[in-house]
Parts: sequence; C-alpha cells; structure tokens
Amino acid sequence: MWYFVAKRTIDVIGSIILLFFFSPIILISAIAVKLSSKGPIFADTPPRVGQNGKPFYAYKFRTMIVNAYELLKTDPKFKKALKEQQEAGNYKIKDDPRITKIGRILRRHSIDEVPQLVNVLRGEMSIVGPRPYYEEELALQQKKYPGTEKYVKQMLKVKPGITGYWQVNGRSDVSFDQRIKMDAYYAQKKSLFLDFLILLKTPIVMITGKGAL
Repeated sequence: MWYFVAKRTIDVIGSIILLFFFSPIILISAIAVKLSSKGPIFADTPPRVGQNGKPFYAYKFRTMIVNAYELLKTDPKFKKALKEQQEAGNYKIKDDPRITKIGRILRRHSIDEVPQLVNVLRGEMSIVGPRPYYEEELALQQKKYPGTEKYVKQMLKVKPGITGYWQVNGRSDVSFDQRIKMDAYYAQKKSLFLDFLILLKTPIVMITGKGAL
C-alpha cells in the first residue's frame, strides 16, 4: 500500500515540477504544430487502454496529418503503410508518410509525449510505467503473437507511463512480444528504485532519439 501512496505522491509533485520546467518547450511546440500544419494542436487519436483496461485519452502533440488514424485504413495512398503496420512486429511504421516535418522532430525526442504530464495529474497515467496501448493494437498483436495474453493481463495491473522500462530499452526497435514481456516485468517487479533507474536513463533516450519512429 505504501508503494502506491508514495508513487502517487511522486507523480503529482513530479508532474507539476516537470510541467513548469518544460513550459517553454510546451509553448514553442504548440505554436510550431499549429503554424506548420492545419488541424488541432493535440493528436486526434482513439482512447488508450489504462489500468485495469479502463480507456482514457492520452494528451500528445499532433505529429501527423489530421485524422491520420482513420486515413491509414481508408486512403489508398497509405495502403503500403497499413500493410507494414499490420505485419510489423511493433505496430510502428518506419518512415510513416503521415508524419509532419515538425512531428518527426517532436517524436524523435519524445517531446510530443510531454503533455501526458496532464494525464499523470489526472491519475490516468504515471510518470513511469508501461506504454499506453491502443485497444486495437493490443488485440492485433496478441493475435499475431500467441501466448502474450498473460503478459498483457499482468501489464494492465498498473498505470501506463510517459517513460518506462521498455521505453529506455529499445523503444520501437523492440517487437511487441519482447516489449510486452518488459512491460509485464515492470508491473511484476514494480518499485521506486526501478522507477529511479528508468528516470536516470530517460534524458539520454530523449536527447539521442534512439529507437524512435
């Protein structure tokens, strides 16, 4: 019980401090997204799957064209990209044609995910935790990788995070079956010390952009 109280306290205090620290970057990023392409500042994506399977909207700067999620399935010019997503082992599309020029920069350094600090304040996410997946993504990948269901179940016992064990150990270079094992490992071994180690690695990953798509 003390772990959850301590983690929530750290999340609230940490997110407030980080929002203040990143406020100039947040402002500049918001202006850049708005001026560089038509559409909303935040991503128009479906809800993510949260703790215990509860859906929530994850705040992220829009890094793609408007309605990119639906256009991938309906616009013929994205047929090749859709095929890659459906067949790829990590659900990510390499050189995704829907990503804007500004979006590519934001994604490479994980700046697009900074607004998720608001989700942390709302109690929907934690600063450290598993990746927040789409419901469709989990269904598709579990079908592609039989036997991962038990890891998904374990992963959903904790809140998703802005950064996490998988995020600092490969990001998009890791296929779903390996990634979900990492998420399940975190959920099982959760500790403030593990969170601390992950946080130490996070700035390096953000700066280098290693494993980003």
